[in-house]
Order: sequence, then C-alpha cells, then structure tokens
Amino acid sequence: MLRLRAEGSDRILREACGSWVPFTGWVARFLCRRERRALLKLEGLAGVPHLDPEDSGSGRELLRNHLPGAPLSQTIFLPRDYFDHLDALVERVHGRGVCHNDLHKEQNILVLPDGRPALLDFQLASVHTDLGRAFESRCEEDLRHLQKHRRRYTRDGRGPSEQSRGKGHGLKRRPLSLVWRRTGKPLYNFVTRRVLHTRDGEQRRPSSGPWPAWQEPLGPD
Repeated sequence: MLRLRAEGSDRILREACGSWVPFTGWVARFLCRRERRALLKLEGLAGVPHLDPEDSGSGRELLRNHLPGAPLSQTIFLPRDYFDHLDALVERVHGRGVCHNDLHKEQNILVLPDGRPALLDFQLASVHTDLGRAFESRCEEDLRHLQKHRRRYTRDGRGPSEQSRGKGHGLKRRPLSLVWRRTGKPLYNFVTRRVLHTRDGEQRRPSSGPWPAWQEPLGPD
C-alpha cells in the first residue's frame, strides 16, 4: 500500500500483488475487487474512503483518497460521544447493504482530526442485495465488535460510564460467525499476513494504556 502525495492531493494506492505461492495473485485481486465493490456502494457517505476519479477499476490496484487521523489504538483523545457516532456510522454503512466484517481490529477504526469516526480497510466487506438472515447476522457481528471496543475503552474508570452500552450491547455471536472464526479467518490471516504480506497483525492498545483523554462531546450530526 502506497501513499501518493501531490499538491492538493493525498491518495492511497493498494496494489494487488501475489507471491510465488500459486493462486495468491488471484486472492489479492479478489480482495481488491471486493473492496472496490463495497466502496462503490458507499460512494458519497462520510466517514469511509472514496474511490479516486483516476481509479483504473482493474482488479490489480485500487486508488482511493487518504483519510487523515489516528487509528483508535493510537489516538490520544476521544469525544465523550465518540462511540455513539461510531455506532451511527456503521448503521449508515449497513443502510447501504454493506457489512464491514473486520471491525474487531482497532486499526480499522479511525479518529478524524475533528474527533469523528471513520472506517478503513473494506477488503473483507460484503455487499448484500438480500437483506435476510445472513445480512442481519453480519450486521450484528459488526455492532458486537464495536460494543467490545466501547466496553474496553470505558470500563474500570477509563472513560465515561454512561457510554458503556451501545447498539451491540447484549448481542451474542451467531453460528455463522463461529464457522468463519474457526475456519475462514485462520486461512485468510495466513494468506494475507504470511503469504501476501499485505496486512499487519492486530494493533491493539495495551491494557496498561495510556488511554485517551476524553473531551467535550461532538453533539448530533
């Protein structure tokens, strides 16, 4: 992944490069096309990357805008209602028929300079035309992961207690997500980290901190 800086432009180029291992090029191109399909569905939505007008549309590379800010795992401040806005953003993504499917990673959740949330890395995102049980299950899984982050950042005096419950409170892992966790996810992690070398490991804020300073709430959108 390359960051392309020019006057008046700051873009990210993701190249779908395989390795010497058979079929890895196909996997890389598949993930690239998957991300592009999701971003096309989310066009015009604030808080997600946007495809650059010069994006080639090929399966070999993806060109998008750069979102400034810090990953949740590295931010030094959070508005008191940050997680409420994060829940709302993910629900707007779901409203377009898109599920992120990779929100357990703190590095995929961004804090913009104004304190608002944004989402990154839609390689695993799914686009749904049938809004049935599979879609509902993945929506719940997205919200369940947000609740885990919310709880971790607010418990034990780390944050405002009134922010401890969000849209994902009380949701349980569904059988479909258990199947993915035990079969598909290990294979995906092996291919992307060990073979393609396109993804870092999970970046998680240490339990010892330091934890973000809480600031005035953003208020309604």
